[in-house]
Amino acid sequence: MLNADPNHIHTYDAEGRMTCCSLEEKIYARADALHSLKPEAHTDDDGHEHSHKHGEESWWKPYLPVTVGLVLLLSGIALDNWFKPDWFSGWLRLVWHLAAYLPVALPVMKEAVEAARKGSFFNEFTLMSIATLGAFYIGEYSEGVAVMIFYTIGELFQQAAVNRAKRSIKALLDVRPDTVTVLRGNKIFTVSPNEVLPGEFFQVRPGEKVALDGELTSETASFNTAALTGESKPDNKTKGETVLAGMINLNTVSEIRVTALFKDSKLSRILEMVQDATARKSKTQLFISRFAKIYTPIVVFLALGIAVLPILFVQNYVFNDWLYRALVFLVISCPCALVISIPLGYFGGIGLASRKGILFKGSNFLDVMTKINTVVMDKTGTLTKGVFKVQSVDVAPGIEPTKLVQIAAALESKSTHPVALAVVEHAGKSVSNLAVSDVEEIAGHGIRGNVAGQNVLAGNVKMMQKFGIAYPPDMEKIVETFVLIAINGQYAGCITIADEVKDDAKSAIDELHKMGIKTVMLSGDKSSVVQKVASMLSIDTAFGDLLPEGKVEKVQALKNEGRHLAFVGDGVNDAPVVALADAGIAMGGLGSDATIETADIVIQNDQPSKIATAVKIGKITQSIVWQNIGLAMVVKVAVLILGAAGIATLWEAVFADVGVALLAILNAVRIQKMDV
Repeated sequence: MLNADPNHIHTYDAEGRMTCCSLEEKIYARADALHSLKPEAHTDDDGHEHSHKHGEESWWKPYLPVTVGLVLLLSGIALDNWFKPDWFSGWLRLVWHLAAYLPVALPVMKEAVEAARKGSFFNEFTLMSIATLGAFYIGEYSEGVAVMIFYTIGELFQQAAVNRAKRSIKALLDVRPDTVTVLRGNKIFTVSPNEVLPGEFFQVRPGEKVALDGELTSETASFNTAALTGESKPDNKTKGETVLAGMINLNTVSEIRVTALFKDSKLSRILEMVQDATARKSKTQLFISRFAKIYTPIVVFLALGIAVLPILFVQNYVFNDWLYRALVFLVISCPCALVISIPLGYFGGIGLASRKGILFKGSNFLDVMTKINTVVMDKTGTLTKGVFKVQSVDVAPGIEPTKLVQIAAALESKSTHPVALAVVEHAGKSVSNLAVSDVEEIAGHGIRGNVAGQNVLAGNVKMMQKFGIAYPPDMEKIVETFVLIAINGQYAGCITIADEVKDDAKSAIDELHKMGIKTVMLSGDKSSVVQKVASMLSIDTAFGDLLPEGKVEKVQALKNEGRHLAFVGDGVNDAPVVALADAGIAMGGLGSDATIETADIVIQNDQPSKIATAVKIGKITQSIVWQNIGLAMVVKVAVLILGAAGIATLWEAVFADVGVALLAILNAVRIQKMDV
């Protein structure tokens, strides 16, 4: 049983593993949910999978049946048309072609049967099975084998392309190490990251990947953040700063204190987002899926009509001749080029975006970004760095500046707002000496609480007005950001703070304007600051002094005008607006967890220029997808007509189908190579 005593000291074995309680128990204990832990009976699946795959499957095994079939097919064609031996006839010729056919046909037929059991009879597997068996029935053995072999080759190419797209996404993000060097009881142990709990310390050597989110306890360190942000520029950290799983240590041995479980790290959440993204289909994908379900039974019945209806109109009707035309019709009508190449195009778009530090939570949002004509942005942390520095401290008579900063910082230490963090940083270590209680954060106003027995308010002008605090009237003329402090109902002073515009903010706005996209800035900061920043960046429209509900009203008003808009934000108060917008975009570096979870798109490196990049990637992806749709439909319609007229043979049909599929695949794959 787990010892829930807060004074309980964990014990470890020689390898550094905890022996007093299991990881699962400790996790449930931290959540006060030990009652949820119930002993389960052991099953065959406990702790492992009963797979008979010992190691990775050899890469060549999927290609073996196709290779054997192709060799036998080519040999059969040579024997039929060039060598023409007497023995290669009758049952021997049939068995020869069956030996080429069955290794590739049986998996396809199995898929057809499985689909039929699930109620989906009309699918590409059924089409290929009917067409090839029909070819054998009329004695066209080599053509029947060729159809199945080349169909399988096309499927292998498609699967390889899909796997490549998935691997490219996973490789960009799945950089989590299998082990971590953890410090326990003055000893060093190498354990799985899953076994490490918040509060523990671990080391990262130069060149190693950080396994868990944490706080740097070494004085300085430098990290490569490319896996998370798409930027390879080194990120220099100092003691107390956040370090995330997936970063690579560049110089000296660094010590980090764990702040989150392995499964709760930002990198793990990113991976989950990407995996979910591949499952969320765009409208185009959904349309093609629905289209295929209607289209396939139609072409099956049309093929049946081509085979039997001519008996009513043709004098010299020969069933085998018309059956052959029907089989050609079936082969070319197979929708695999559409069904596979289109999602592959979206995979490519998601992969390209990931490489640029942009995470789309679904392929549907790639389509949404193509329609965006208005981008609404928050100011702090989105267009500005969100790294505030205290510029000046003005106090009321009888108040010491140092004491005011200490009191304000003690209260602001309970907030995550960038302004609050600046005050805390300015105060230094003196914050920890003061007791803080009864803290309440008032959205759009500020924060209040009890500091060392005194009632303290810290916020903007609206905060002072809300609680009836008299303050110097010239405060409202200050353009910069400031925090007003009141102690026990009396004005105590003002802390002025400055923020910087991000380096690429101006170019981001200019790029959006070039694309014909209107820009709007909404902020809770005072209007004078907002208008100043908007003027610097050439933003079309800007509003300040907005509460969270004010931002919602502005966004709703724009939507009522019929505008398709994206909202970009980073704070908790931005989450409602992010959810309301057609496309919600979160700044993933500085952004709050709530906003990141709510957003449809996450910009990992916090660069506003990535907004335009996301729009471009959406348009590129959509263009490629529609190119594939157009190519497939034009070729298929042409060959369908030729097949029905008896001009095209099964050879033309299979090459046209496989050829279109391969061209579509190559077209989709090139998305990942594009530079935007």
